[in-house]
Amino acid sequence: MRTFFFTAGLLISLSPLCMAGQIYKWVDAQGVTHFDAQPPPGRESTLVVTPAPPVGKPSTPTHSNVIGDQRAIDNKVKKQIAEQQAQLKVFCEQARTNLAQLQNNPRLREDVDGEMRRLTDQQRQERITEAQKQIAKNCQ
Repeated sequence: MRTFFFTAGLLISLSPLCMAGQIYKWVDAQGVTHFDAQPPPGRESTLVVTPAPPVGKPSTPTHSNVIGDQRAIDNKVKKQIAEQQAQLKVFCEQARTNLAQLQNNPRLREDVDGEMRRLTDQQRQERITEAQKQIAKNCQ
């Protein structure tokens, strides 16, 4: 049993050396291309040069790189969401302040082309309705 494992281990350890052998290419009389480890006797053959395996980092992304890229994307999206929520909060505060001004002050004026004009009750009610719609739509 030990002999079997020893022989198997020896063959496995020597197998890369066998695979690194030379390969010859030639064309026979019928025009068929052949590849073999031995050059044919009496025929012209060429030695096929196999490229060496690339040395260095693999070209495909590793699992840790993919996870790192995904984390960077997640962080970017979370930052964008936080900025949007902050802008929405500012908008909601301003909209509530404007609504309170519209509801509490019956005599409101607005600047139209450099001239101050007083809002009519109908205009004031339209703006109150519009402000309430915006708050209901965007602010919870």
